[in-house]
Amino acid sequence: MIFQRDLGLNLLGANPTYDFVFKVTDAVHEAPVYVPSQGKLYLSRLAPPPGYLPQLVIDLNANPPSLSEYLPTPPIYAPNGGTSYDSGTKILFAASGGNNSIGDPPTEQRVSLRVLDPATNESTVLLNNYFGLYFNTIDDVAVHPVTGQIFFTDPDYSWFNKLTDTPPQLPTASYRFDPSTGATYLIDMSLLQPNGIAFTPDGETLYISDTGAVRGSNGPTGARGGDYNATRPATIYAFDVSNNGTRVGNKRAFYLSQSWVPDGLKVSREGLVLTGAGNGVDVLDEFGAMVMRIQTNYTVQNFAWVGDDLKELWMMGNGGISRVRWNVQGQELT
Repeated sequence: MIFQRDLGLNLLGANPTYDFVFKVTDAVHEAPVYVPSQGKLYLSRLAPPPGYLPQLVIDLNANPPSLSEYLPTPPIYAPNGGTSYDSGTKILFAASGGNNSIGDPPTEQRVSLRVLDPATNESTVLLNNYFGLYFNTIDDVAVHPVTGQIFFTDPDYSWFNKLTDTPPQLPTASYRFDPSTGATYLIDMSLLQPNGIAFTPDGETLYISDTGAVRGSNGPTGARGGDYNATRPATIYAFDVSNNGTRVGNKRAFYLSQSWVPDGLKVSREGLVLTGAGNGVDVLDEFGAMVMRIQTNYTVQNFAWVGDDLKELWMMGNGGISRVRWNVQGQELT
């Protein structure tokens, strides 16, 4: 569906294609990260059921592509966000689950930033607390393209989605983590449910989505389940990033989702903003105006570019995984 004819047709190119590739469960499917050295796309499957540990990988070398399970060592519980890390050789996952009996033998794992080395299948913890307090969810994560510092969002979805056994200990907020020093910095706590997060290629603008239209009870009684209210935020905000990537400010509204909430969030090499919003992916220009919409028959949670030229977009969510071939190009995996 095209809203800006000339720009939209140019971005689609001469021979755009859309394929529904895999039928999957109705669980949330998230955190897609492409590893070019392997030609594989890693992604997560969240609850149901709570406690599910194996995640998923698409082998793009196979013809047709194949879908299988993988299990890191130690396992990563409920990766809800992910991005390329260490020049595309590793994966940085936002693990949204917390429990004291993960894996076999049972071990404790908390909501955390985790690094997966796909060459060895080994995972390590980068960060799992804020001055001794557990994070709520760590929904999504982005690496600043210039400084390499890690920015992430922390809504409180995991408690009422039964992915953690601990009620929220922190307000919903977004943070910056410096892996060279181990310091964690608060960058914003004005959003109701900070969710998707992404940088422009120059690192000078940061986008964060607020999916506060979907929320649930986080009381100590453990009441679970979320509700949707269209009068609450379903909005992408833009922030200026300055001072060598350490100062975030000048928050302004950028886009109000026209369907559901803006979940997964990425910026293309051309500076287009893409978001998974209901049954499709919305493609926005630099001013927040809709350029086009990729319509799907399932709710899209997230997406990632793959291939040598990063012009193939894979989308995943509740019940389906599909791909688009077009002229919109992903950012370099640096």
